[in-house]
Amino acid sequence: MSYDPPPPQGGPPGQPPRAPRPRPYLPPQTAIPEEPRPRPRPTPRPGPAPDAEATQFTSGFSGSLPPVAPPPRPARPPRPRAADPATEIIAKMQADDYDDYDEYEDDYYDDDADEVAEQPKRAAPVDGPVRKAVRGIGELLITSGLVILLFVVYEVYVTDLISAGKQDDATLALDDAWKADSGSNTVQQADPQRQEKYDLIDGKAFAKMYIPAFGPDYHFSIVEGTTDKNLEVGPGHYIGTALPGNPGNFAVAGHRVGKGAPFNDLDILGSCDAILVETQSNWVVYRVLPMPGEEAGWAEGKGTSKKCEKVAPLKDAANPGTSPYGKTVGQEIVNPTQAEVISPVPHFSGDLPPTAQQVSLMTLTTCHPRFSDRQRLIVHAVMTQFYPKPEGFVPAEMKEQ
Repeated sequence: MSYDPPPPQGGPPGQPPRAPRPRPYLPPQTAIPEEPRPRPRPTPRPGPAPDAEATQFTSGFSGSLPPVAPPPRPARPPRPRAADPATEIIAKMQADDYDDYDEYEDDYYDDDADEVAEQPKRAAPVDGPVRKAVRGIGELLITSGLVILLFVVYEVYVTDLISAGKQDDATLALDDAWKADSGSNTVQQADPQRQEKYDLIDGKAFAKMYIPAFGPDYHFSIVEGTTDKNLEVGPGHYIGTALPGNPGNFAVAGHRVGKGAPFNDLDILGSCDAILVETQSNWVVYRVLPMPGEEAGWAEGKGTSKKCEKVAPLKDAANPGTSPYGKTVGQEIVNPTQAEVISPVPHFSGDLPPTAQQVSLMTLTTCHPRFSDRQRLIVHAVMTQFYPKPEGFVPAEMKEQ
């Protein structure tokens, strides 16, 4: 048995073989994932047949019946999960990298500075004469305000401290003088109103004044004279007016603001308020006269009080025009030129009555209103008591409030 080779593919024997037929190009197909098929559960194998007798006496509640398999659940497709991004690894900066960063930062800020420099600058205002004048006036007003403020502080507070020191010195000198001359100017009880001798020296204290309505600490030494220098020490006695306790008008001036301000509250004095004057030998008590409008019905009204027993209107109610004291009241406000308020008989322009017939008055004067000398505030008081001053004696009027 001989073996013959198979003829070449593509043609009969004796002819050249044919070229293989080209096949068309088919792109590779993407494999479609197959859904997982539900896995069938194995069917339980049948067990041995139950006994007929057991089946007869059992039921489904006893558990003897074979369990029924639940129907299979369809499998859920897998939930697609997002792919986690690849972790980027940052290379550690080297020393050369820091130098490059500093150069970049310098370039960044240099660019900002160049942008600011490129912005157009606002032209400065022209400093003309009007602008200079306004600025000069403003500076002058500010300076003037500061000077005025400092002046007010000086007048109200600093001068008070200076005057308080001068008042203490004057009081100390007066006490020393009274002690040194204690035996030569004493008034005896038998002659209580004998004229007392005074050593009146300009700027020196010769008496003391108390106003109980202003508090127990209110007391000032009265100096002779009413010049600015004298009033810096304390209340000043008008030269030429009557002396304490004598007929006529004992007139005293004092500052209302600054320089001790002894008469700062003079406007709150009421009718019958006491003003006490202490001399070397005597105590003299004055009380403020009735205020304007209080004269009518004085005897039936305020005049019935105990401290007003010796106080009454000075004008004649029947003939007010003929009485020399018809215009003398407890308080009044006058112009600075009205010097008649300190006359022996205030506001009287005729012939003065004899000295023995004149009323013993005390007049206090000060500026009005506060912080101004445009007018004068006047208070008139009449003498109601005269006490000799034995050692340690203090009048009961000192306790009034």
